[in-house]
Amino acid sequence: MLTILGFAMIATFLVLIMMKKMSPIAALVLIPAAFCVFVGKGAKLGDYVIDGVTGLAPTAAMLMFAIVYFGVMIDVGLFDPIVRGILRFCKADPMRIVVGTAVLAAVVSLDGDGSTTFMITVSAMYPLYKRLKMSLVVMTGVAAMANGVMNTLPWGGPTARAATALKVDAGDVFVPMIPALAVGLVAVIGLAYVLGVRERRRLGTLALDEVLVTEKETETVLVGAGGTGTPDSPAPGGGSGTTTGTTTGSDDADDERFAALDPDRPTLRPRLYWFNALLTVVLLTAMIMELLPIPVLFLLGAALALSVNFPHIPDQKARLAAHADNVLNVSGMVFAAAVFTGVLQGTGMVDHMATWMVDVIPEAMGPHMALVTGVLSLPLTYFMSNDGFYFGVLPVLAEAGAAHGVTPLEMARASLVGQPLHMSSPLVPAVYVLVGMAKVEFGDHTRFVVKWAAATCLVILGAGILFGTI
Repeated sequence: MLTILGFAMIATFLVLIMMKKMSPIAALVLIPAAFCVFVGKGAKLGDYVIDGVTGLAPTAAMLMFAIVYFGVMIDVGLFDPIVRGILRFCKADPMRIVVGTAVLAAVVSLDGDGSTTFMITVSAMYPLYKRLKMSLVVMTGVAAMANGVMNTLPWGGPTARAATALKVDAGDVFVPMIPALAVGLVAVIGLAYVLGVRERRRLGTLALDEVLVTEKETETVLVGAGGTGTPDSPAPGGGSGTTTGTTTGSDDADDERFAALDPDRPTLRPRLYWFNALLTVVLLTAMIMELLPIPVLFLLGAALALSVNFPHIPDQKARLAAHADNVLNVSGMVFAAAVFTGVLQGTGMVDHMATWMVDVIPEAMGPHMALVTGVLSLPLTYFMSNDGFYFGVLPVLAEAGAAHGVTPLEMARASLVGQPLHMSSPLVPAVYVLVGMAKVEFGDHTRFVVKWAAATCLVILGAGILFGTI
């Protein structure tokens, strides 16, 4: 009976999330609470939730302060020279432009937010793609795959969800996966090179002056790469900030509209650039070396970054308020997940479901549950949300793996494999920002990217197995 109820709870959660009848936070709280009452254990709901919250507090703290830290770094212009350098490297060579797209998307993805990454990448690169008449699905596909690999950062979401669902440390999940993820990122850049060479053969290479006809247009493109702040609001009637005209006049309008990265924003701190760069390098190095727990590192880093860059308290409050939405959404999701995972485990549902899955999976595959999870992560994370997969499916697979001696850490790492494909899922809001700003049909993007993203996922899985982390 508990097996059926467990699957029914997960199915209800997935259906309501996919149909957008409930927000993830509401679904994570209300659905398990209702099922907990239905199985006759409503009196213990409080215990399940408190136990879950206690275990999830470090993960929530890490996410909160990581978002604040990287938000501040974007505000003060840490990544601005990188964006300018990538555009100068690209010139008017299609191969360089596609490779630059991959590198830019990967760098900006450090903030952990897909929508921001896509807005910055498209705003900077779109004018060059348009002027050279390059394939825009190449831009969207490469950007989505690069962001998918980087989305596995502990503050990006999936790693935190996996760690939360299996009650393991996010650092223990992520750090051993760095070599495999690095191979995946190299694979994306290599693919970008191949696609860029193909575009170069189709279009040829022009001088930059031949592409950017007037000085004004040249300045517009370079200004579009001049910052990494939040893009301006779309023009009235512009929807997601895109236009549909094809004349020379509309090209100019597109360039102006996509010059959304303001190099004169008041939050820039050019005199503190090297301090911020050094602070970021030290922070990431300390995280990789595990000198302190990741939540503590980001807490210290965020406090130091705010204090040095914005010494006046009103300015600090303004920066915190600017990033409050992301902080609340992500940390709220983590604490809401305590209800879902607590009920699933506390009522015994997950144990019964795992027993059923162990019986269904061939005995010979039991010791290879990490590999099975890695392969399943491709379709499952594409056809369902990260919340559904990591909180609904992964705990069940982990219990089945535990019966055959597979550790939760191995299962958590394997579950990250599907992220390059997941970022093009129709269930990911950020992908609509990407295709909308690039004026690409979602179907065209999907047909182009699925095969390449799936191949990237398999490369990461193979590298993880080779390095012994999966």
